[in-house]
Amino acid sequence: MSVFTKVSPDQLNAWLKNYAIGSLVELKGIAAGIENTNYFVTTTSGRFVLTLFEKLTADELPFYLKLMAHLAHHGVPCPSPIANNDDEILGALNGKPATLVTCLPGAPVMSPNAAHCALIGATLADMHLAGRSYSLVLEHPRGAAWRRETAPKVMPFLDDDRRSLLSSELEFQDSAPHAGLPRGPIHADLFRDNALWEGTDAAPRLGGVIDFYFAGVDAWLFDVAVTLNDWCVGADGAIDPARAEAMLAAYRAKRAFTNAEVAAWPSMLRAGALRFWLSRLHDFYLPRPGELTHAHDPEHFRRILELRRANAAPLIA
Repeated sequence: MSVFTKVSPDQLNAWLKNYAIGSLVELKGIAAGIENTNYFVTTTSGRFVLTLFEKLTADELPFYLKLMAHLAHHGVPCPSPIANNDDEILGALNGKPATLVTCLPGAPVMSPNAAHCALIGATLADMHLAGRSYSLVLEHPRGAAWRRETAPKVMPFLDDDRRSLLSSELEFQDSAPHAGLPRGPIHADLFRDNALWEGTDAAPRLGGVIDFYFAGVDAWLFDVAVTLNDWCVGADGAIDPARAEAMLAAYRAKRAFTNAEVAAWPSMLRAGALRFWLSRLHDFYLPRPGELTHAHDPEHFRRILELRRANAAPLIA
């Protein structure tokens, strides 16, 4: 993700002395996203990803790192944290909490087809089912409380139409029928750039799912809605029926949706769109300084939200 904190090869070499992964060969900043500082780290033992956390604290991070380790242990393709010589998976580098994780094979596919969407749907169900036995609890940090805190910060930047849209959707979501839905750890940010692929479009292979640092405990259906709103839409934000059905069919083949989830689906699609419209508004109008920083266009998710408010594809149990 964006490079906010510089790390020199000499600094990293000194830090790596407490790891049994060989000596440094190459250090390269990763220019994507907006939350953490990420580097590709190549050593004589292999390739890893170094993350320095710009917002999350050392007290918060065990939930995310141990969740990845738990899911990897249960066969979900995701990064696995590397322990140092003191058997710790979290350290500190240049004044920031830092960790090393395995580097997964493949690259993002930005124009997925139904085969990609089916594999993502199945993997999402596997993640939810594996997460049932995860013992740590952290409420989803971008849930209702975050919405109420963040909306007033961006309201002054919006025109009348957008302020009205944001206000009405916040009011709607506060009364949406989401209580009592099946819950557990969710990824909460499973966009196309957070999945790595090998193979061909006709026969894709999922190398893994990355970037769990927005994860938390919430309704599984929210995770499905967030994922579908990115993987199964056209450039205009409209849902592509073939890709959407491929994803949902693969998911429900592993975990059937409940009647309550079917009823909540239209409002949950709106909740997923609202979450990313609001976060992109915040990042666009109130950015943090940093190198290689890229803030996503908020308008894409405003259009998606308006489309979901007008019409949402049904969910089959």
